[in-house]
Amino acid sequence: MSELPLPPATRRLGASDLVVSPIAWGMWRLADNGRTAREAAALVHAALDAGITLLDTADIYGFDGAAGFGDAEALLGEVFAAEPGLRARMVLATKGGICPPLPYDQSSGYLSAAIEASLRRLRTEQVDLWQIHRPDILAHPQEVARTLDDAVASGKIRTLGVSNFTMQQTEALQHFLGHKLATTQPEISPLRIACLENGELDQAMRLGLTPLAWSPLGGGRLAAPATPREQAVAAELDRIGAAQGVSRTVAAYAWLMAHPAGIVPIVGSQQPERIAEATQAAHVRWTRQDWYAVLVAARGERLP
Repeated sequence: MSELPLPPATRRLGASDLVVSPIAWGMWRLADNGRTAREAAALVHAALDAGITLLDTADIYGFDGAAGFGDAEALLGEVFAAEPGLRARMVLATKGGICPPLPYDQSSGYLSAAIEASLRRLRTEQVDLWQIHRPDILAHPQEVARTLDDAVASGKIRTLGVSNFTMQQTEALQHFLGHKLATTQPEISPLRIACLENGELDQAMRLGLTPLAWSPLGGGRLAAPATPREQAVAAELDRIGAAQGVSRTVAAYAWLMAHPAGIVPIVGSQQPERIAEATQAAHVRWTRQDWYAVLVAARGERLP
C-alpha cells in the first residue's frame, strides 16, 4: 500500500520569505507558576535545539481573567534581553486584538497600540509574524487592513496572519490587504476535525495560507480520553504509534502534518523532553488507510 509523503524539512509561511520548521512551539503557559526568565530560557533552548524554529506567543498569554495580560511576552522579552542572540535563531510569532475582559478590538487605534506594546514587552524591533487573535465583528476589514499594512510598511511586522477567523472573515480581510496573509491559526486536532471538512483547509490551500494548528492534542483530552469517541481516536493513534515506535502524542502531530495543506502543529508542552519528542512526528509514515482510520474514529461513523 502506498505511503503518504513525509513532511518537508522546512515549510514556507504562505508566500512570505519566512521559512520555518514543520512543527512549532507555543507559549500559552510560559508565564505559569511564576516561571523565571532562566527557566523560560531553558524551554526556548529546548525548542531551538530540537530544530523547532517557529515560536508562537500572544499578548493575552498569561492573563488569568484578572491579571497577567502580556506576561508571556514580557517573560520572553527578559529571555531576549539576557541572551540577545536567541532572537535571530527563530521566527517569532505573536497575536493581538483581544482586550480583556474580552471585547475584541481591531479599531485602528487599538491595533496600533497593541502592536507597539507587544514590541516593547518582547524587546524587539520587529515581529516576524503578527496575527489577529480573534475577529472583531465591529471592525470594518478595510480599516483593519489599512492598519496592518501600515505596520508592515513601517517595519514593525514582517508578515501577517489570522487566528480563529471564519472563511468569510478571512476572505474579506485578504481582499483589502496589500500585504497578503501568510497564515491562518485555527484549532485542529484528531478530536477537532471541523477544519478538514468545512472548507477551511481548502480555502487555506487556495489562498496559499499555512495553517498553524493550536491545541493539536485536543486540549489534553488525547492524553486522558474519557468518551467512547475520544477512546476510539486514541486507540487508532496508539496502533500507529506502536507500529512506528512513537507515542500517541507524536502520532497525533504526525496525523495533522500529513495533510496536503501543510499543517504546522503548535506544541503546547512546557516540558523540554516533550518539546524535543514532538519533532519525531516528521518521521512518521502514513498510508491512506491508516490516516482515514483516525478520521473515521474522529467522525464516529463510517465515511459515506
